[in-house]
Amino acid sequence: MPDQPAAAPAKRRRRTRQETEADLLDAALRLLERDGALAGITLREVAKEAGVNHGQIYQYFGDRQTLLRAAIGRILDTTSLGAQSHWDKPFAERRRTMLRYALERPQLLRLEALLALDGDPELTLFPELARTQEALERDRREGALPEDADGLVMHAMTAATYLGYCIFRETLARDLGLDPEELDERAAAVYDRMLDGLVTDGQEPEAPRS
Repeated sequence: MPDQPAAAPAKRRRRTRQETEADLLDAALRLLERDGALAGITLREVAKEAGVNHGQIYQYFGDRQTLLRAAIGRILDTTSLGAQSHWDKPFAERRRTMLRYALERPQLLRLEALLALDGDPELTLFPELARTQEALERDRREGALPEDADGLVMHAMTAATYLGYCIFRETLARDLGLDPEELDERAAAVYDRMLDGLVTDGQEPEAPRS
């Protein structure tokens, strides 16, 4: 029986730009998770991890800060706060929601901290600030905040509280000799009391939550 001609190798499908960018961002997140933020990360390492020509990563992202900002965007795009329902809640409940959200996404906070330490001038912690300001104005109108409250700075300071707590959570638990999950419960209770103090303006606080 005559030899059959060898089959032509299957042609590898060319990835779209969107697919390639997603692969690069996933690779960056894997490297950060594996090696830690202080191990350093280069665009060439990310390209190699993703199986992408290193020229493409420079073409798509240009520098490390742009890549890491895009990785933050990828995390935000694949997670949800509950869409519109988050914005419909009063100030204190929105901030409690953000604490829970941050606790569930430690990698997001590490990326933001890394960019902040790197001096990234384009890093933003409040990408929907206009919507936040609208919600704060509604809070004042509806009595969820005192009329003379500095809502914008209250928003910033409560963010600094939960961001700092989540970034240092493991170290705090170790220093205090507590299980991290137990510390989370106790920290959430203290955060509730802080929020109650901000929103009641000396009035009788609402009943404790279960």
